[in-house]
Amino acid sequence: MPTVTTKDGTRIFCKDEGEGQPIVFSHGWPLSADAWDGQLVFFAQNGYRTIAHDRRSHGRSDQTWNGNNMDQYADDLAEVIEQLDLKNIILVGHSTGGGEITHYMGRHGTNRVAKAVLVGAVPPLMLKTADNPHGTPIETFDAIRQGTYNDRSQFLTDLSAPFYNFNRPGTKVSEGLQKSFWLQGMLAGLKGLLDCIHEFSEVDYTEDLKKVDIPTLIIHGDDDQIVPIKASADLSSKIIPNAELKIYPGGSHGLAQVEQDQFNKDVLAFIRT
Repeated sequence: MPTVTTKDGTRIFCKDEGEGQPIVFSHGWPLSADAWDGQLVFFAQNGYRTIAHDRRSHGRSDQTWNGNNMDQYADDLAEVIEQLDLKNIILVGHSTGGGEITHYMGRHGTNRVAKAVLVGAVPPLMLKTADNPHGTPIETFDAIRQGTYNDRSQFLTDLSAPFYNFNRPGTKVSEGLQKSFWLQGMLAGLKGLLDCIHEFSEVDYTEDLKKVDIPTLIIHGDDDQIVPIKASADLSSKIIPNAELKIYPGGSHGLAQVEQDQFNKDVLAFIRT
């Protein structure tokens, strides 16, 4: 697997599979490129080059004390794209990764990007404010910080259930998927995880969304317990000029894994349209 070294010397781990038009995947918190394995294989089998990186301080990338902020995440993504010389890209971002690809486009433009897909994505702003009444109260994010710091292992174990809606009655539970979530979260650096909580919760991506001038598919579950749809996809779909909103009834935050076949089919149809 290739490793891209950024200008500040940080090594960013990448998975790079298949050949063809590149699809670049950006993962959510606290995960890694492994969260996209089902997509990397599927789209590579369908004639695309698939790339997924571990965000700095996550997965197998270097764990840094500084630079765990959205500006640097976007710049790291730009370096991955430029060093691999990727063009005509499909960008796919989940949760925090949705913020990352949105900020990349707002900060670096869309010259190398053909289309984008936002999945359970955090833009425009997760935090509840006077102007964002459907957002999540700051106390919730403070509790995430406290749980991550005090007992990350147990906190991630508990978080995995609502992440995939395994706490909903009648839902088929995958203990394996929960263990994978836990393992990926435990691979990350604690400082990086704590810093990233601010980036997915308190950064306002509204101005970035306004600069997204390419066809964009927004996929969101209407039962997303992590990133509520009213404060995210409903608003982003109105801000991005050329956006299509696709809602998964009862869909969870981790719908790309829980409803993998349908998700892959929908994204493939969007790419080929």
